Amino acid sequence: MSMALAQQLAAKSIGEVLDGHNLNEVLTRVSLQHPELTGADKATLQALSHGSLRYLGLLQQLVRQMTKTLPAAEIQHLLFVALYQLAFTRNAPHAVVNEAVDYARRLHGGRYQKLTNAILRRFLREQDALVAAAEQHHVARYNLPQWWLDYLKKQYPKYWHNIVNAYMQHPPMTLRINRRYSNAEQYLAMLNTVHIDAKILDSHCVMLDKPVNVQNLPGFAEGHVSVQDYGAQQAIALLNPLQGERILDACAAPGGKTGHILEWADCDVTALDIDPKRLERVESNLLRLQLHAHLQCADAKDLQSWYDGQAFDAILADVPCTASGVTKRHPDIKWLRQPHDSSTTAQQQEALLDSLWQTLKPGGRMLLATCSIFIEENQQQLARFLARHSDARERQSQILLPNSKQDGFFYALIDKT
Repeated sequence: MSMALAQQLAAKSIGEVLDGHNLNEVLTRVSLQHPELTGADKATLQALSHGSLRYLGLLQQLVRQMTKTLPAAEIQHLLFVALYQLAFTRNAPHAVVNEAVDYARRLHGGRYQKLTNAILRRFLREQDALVAAAEQHHVARYNLPQWWLDYLKKQYPKYWHNIVNAYMQHPPMTLRINRRYSNAEQYLAMLNTVHIDAKILDSHCVMLDKPVNVQNLPGFAEGHVSVQDYGAQQAIALLNPLQGERILDACAAPGGKTGHILEWADCDVTALDIDPKRLERVESNLLRLQLHAHLQCADAKDLQSWYDGQAFDAILADVPCTASGVTKRHPDIKWLRQPHDSSTTAQQQEALLDSLWQTLKPGGRMLLATCSIFIEENQQQLARFLARHSDARERQSQILLPNSKQDGFFYALIDKT
């Protein structure tokens, strides 16, 4: 793919995100519209889009500093991508500028061609001073909306700085070793034979020094290993599936935790999800792992549509949330979320959790799981649930804050007395 097309598609993708669309869905749509794109082309487009959104606070402030009046939105999006390329990639500066200026010539009758040229060339001349001035603004310095920064400072006064720094890191490639075949130490030896460097995080988890194509991982096609964040892997260790148990994985897609349950123990697993397309991913993952679960497409809240009356020994309630813990993997989340979203999703979670609780055996356990660090969806949600259900007891709960090894998650294991 030419740099010109990469710039154009990335700029359009960022524009769609700022209009409220999920980046993964946008990039999927772009791929369908451009069937000529190779795997390498798609990787380039993703890197440009992710990078520009990761640093969007800084890029927006830079454009504001260098214009008296902001140009049309399409030109702003183009400038965000081009400035990101100049500041954070090894792309040839003259090529970045030339392609951006040429594209600007074809937009809005060429009104912004000279402005685009002037901004990008000025940035090349004055980059250090311009960045230093921009970073006087907290949104530009931390690349996070002001309301989100204020929230973290209030809720995590000792850790907010670590959290925002973690948000800016590239997510590591972490592998879950299928315990039915080997462990971390054995798999590390297999990686060494194909010259892939990694380190052990726990008994069945390794983190690669550099990401690789999954097809290059020994045993991947045979289901011996899966790609899964280290924090996400903690869920099943807490749930601790036992041989022969009947377990419900609610909101199961894309199926990483479903597979992990079945690797952990021989269980009768029902994997439930409301989205048929996403449920196909669960099926695909299980097929690769050579494991089996009962797949059901239904709204978990609507018990009449799927529940057969046989109570479960354990439930994994990986409930929908704002995903505020996984922004280094999905940087569009930072710019899509609004201040009251966590309260809205918390209300939606309540109905789901109350329905799921009805399907759990007395003496059973439910793991409330989110990939959020907003307390409305986590600690406060847990407290409200315990207050509503006299037969519910908290066994343990923990918040995993994002860091260099993992994304952010919340887990609460609840016993039914």
